[in-house]
Amino acid sequence: MTIVVNPHNPQEEQALLEFLDNMKYDYSREDETFVLSEAQQKEILERDKEYEAGETETYSIDEIIAHFKIKEK
Repeated sequence: MTIVVNPHNPQEEQALLEFLDNMKYDYSREDETFVLSEAQQKEILERDKEYEAGETETYSIDEIIAHFKIKEK
């Protein structure tokens, strides 16, 4: 089973973790903080510029599904 919880502040997060620990639940946490390399940051900014200049195309989800021949479940 998977449950996703998004605490509103550090105090709520700490209270939740203490509860889980006290109840002896097994759980895992995903750290949402990550750092992009300079090359990744540059690539994102370049893609943004291309998009804003109209140099790239956008596709609807239906076009993407058709292009990659994805079968919906």
